[in-house]
This record gives sequence, C-alpha cells and structure tokens, in this order.
Amino acid sequence: MNFELTKEQQMIREMVRDFAEKEVKPFAKELDETSSFRLETFKKMGELGLLGLPFPEEYGGSGGDTISYAIAVEEIGRACGGTGLSYAAAVSLGASPVYYFGTEEQKQEWLVPMAKGEVLGAFGLTEPNAGSDAGGTKTTAVLHGDEYVINGEKCWITNAGYARQVIVTAVTGKREDGKNIISAIIVPTDNPGVSIKSEYKKMGVRASNTSEIILDNVRVPKENLLGDPKKGFSQFLYTLDGGRISIAALAVGIAQAAYEEALAYAKERKQFGQPISKFQAIQFKLADMATYIELARTLVHKAAWLKDQNKPFSKEAAMAKLFASEMGFQVCNQALQIHGGNGYMQDYDAERHLRDIKLMEIGEGTSEIQRMVISRLIGC
Repeated sequence: MNFELTKEQQMIREMVRDFAEKEVKPFAKELDETSSFRLETFKKMGELGLLGLPFPEEYGGSGGDTISYAIAVEEIGRACGGTGLSYAAAVSLGASPVYYFGTEEQKQEWLVPMAKGEVLGAFGLTEPNAGSDAGGTKTTAVLHGDEYVINGEKCWITNAGYARQVIVTAVTGKREDGKNIISAIIVPTDNPGVSIKSEYKKMGVRASNTSEIILDNVRVPKENLLGDPKKGFSQFLYTLDGGRISIAALAVGIAQAAYEEALAYAKERKQFGQPISKFQAIQFKLADMATYIELARTLVHKAAWLKDQNKPFSKEAAMAKLFASEMGFQVCNQALQIHGGNGYMQDYDAERHLRDIKLMEIGEGTSEIQRMVISRLIGC
C-alpha cells in the first residue's frame, strides 16, 4: 500500500476542503442549534459530483475510489459533524447497496439520480428491538401476487425525512434451519402506508436528519427486491463494512477540527504570563492528539485501499471504526479540556465536537460490536 496520496486524491481533498470551508462550516453552528438539515448544501454537493464520488461515470458517478470518498467524508466532517454524517449515509447506505447488489434496471432507476445528486436515499435497518441484533428484525414483507406487502417499524434512520426511497430490511420467509430469511427491498417514501417522522431530540450531529419510519401495509412491486432474497443479511453486513470506513473517516474529520482549534487556542490563551502552549502538559496533550489522528487516518486509508483492491476488508474496517471513534472521543474531550471553562460554553465549537463525536462510537455498530467482529476475524 502506498501511503502517499495520488495527485487526483490530493485534488479531491483540496476541492472538498474548499467547498466545506465555504458551504458547510459557516452554517454548522446554526444547524446544530436549530437541529436543521440544509438541503441546499447537498444540492451543491451533487453539482460537484460528491454524492456520486465512488461510483462509475456510467451510473452518474465521478469514478473515484474509496480512499477519495473517505477523504471527502473527513473534510466535510471536519467542517460539520452532522453534515458529514448525512453525506456518509447518503453514499454508503443510501446508494452503495443499489450499486453492489442491484439489477441494471434498479441502478438506472434508483442509483443514477442519487449519484447525480438529484435525490437522496436512506437505509432502514435498525428497529426498536433490533439494533446490534439485526437478526431480530421484526419488519415483514409478504409476497402477494406481484407485490410485497410490508409491515414494521424502523428507527434512527439517517436522511429518511429527505429521501426519495429507503432500502428496508424485512423478514421474507424461513430458512431450512428455522432462522428468518432477511431481504432488502427498495421502498419509495411517497408510497401509501409509509409514515416518516423526524422528531428525535439528539445530543449531537443535530445537522443530520434522523427519522422514524412506520410501514403499514406498504405495497411495492416484487421487482424492488434488492439482490438475492436469501442473502439480504450478508448483503447488509457488506454494506455496514463499507459504512464503517466512512464513519471512521468522519471521526477523523471531527477529531481533526477539535485538534486544530485546541492548538490555535493554546497559542492564544495566556496564563502565568505566557501562552498555555508553552506548558509541557498542554504540549503533550496536543502531541498525543496529533499522533492518534494520524494513526486513525492511516487505518481508514488502509481499509479503503483494501476495498478498492477487492481484497477482504471487514477486519480492517472494524479496526478503523473502533480506533477512530474511540480516539476521536478522547481527542475531542482533551480539546475541550485545553479550552478550559471556555470549552464548556457554546461560544466555542469544542463542546459541539464532543457531542458530535460520541455517535461515532455507536453508529454502524457500537464499539462492543466492533470488538466482537474483530475477535471473530482474528480467530478467537
């Protein structure tokens, strides 16, 4: 693996950073305070080709690789954690499953508009009693003639309030061993029986839309079944593996912002007649923060590189997500500490970064689940 970015990847980083500084960061504080989703930002992302970054040009994408996409997530997250989360979910969860498992007709119908940035998509996996235990899915999809009739409830679904469609996991039958067959089905959000509420009061990433979905006798054509009906479980596990890379990249971005602000503050804040950056206690904190961020970024890029090379990457994605999220929380916590009392105030961004980063230890599988995945993959 080459640890040096290609010229194209460097250009993408510069382009996304410039976009994020101008179109994302200036609105971050307001969106956090009002729990608002800025659709205009995503329309501009679409115009730049960011929503189709890792997809081929034949499907409306930009033809970039996973490393380039991880760089984009990091840069947007560096400007606003909530916006970064919705960007990551739009690509990794809303669009990627259609690209990897959809038929040609499904790609033309559903993927192309997402890759072009014309619409957003979402992925409905989590239920009130089926989060980490995805096998406990209660939502059902029963085939009646040429249609699936879907009933169930999904919660904490990113972007659903602004999505054209949601990919829903549902029980479609029983396997020979008695376990449920879980399939993925594309459900247009304007179908009768689909009810979406965005009323959660969240601790952080408040610029990201998070919704509850009720499915009441929702009918969709059987052609909306995504991929192999008997491999829906393995399909969404692969989807989550890719999503973990993006969450890890997002954690790096939020941590990078917190570190940069803490470094700048330490150089300006004076105590005992000198900037606090001159005190070894503060220097060591900043040195550790810089080191951990660089380590996490390298893990993210390695997992992304493996995915691009069509090599197994589940273990590395889980490691990257685990380390980056826990590292990010520690970095943001230390950044607030360096700010002292000011860090506890909303006048500074330190407290927002700490609130935003916490979800990275929970979403796309908790830290505990990542350790379970890693333990299994190293042969325990």
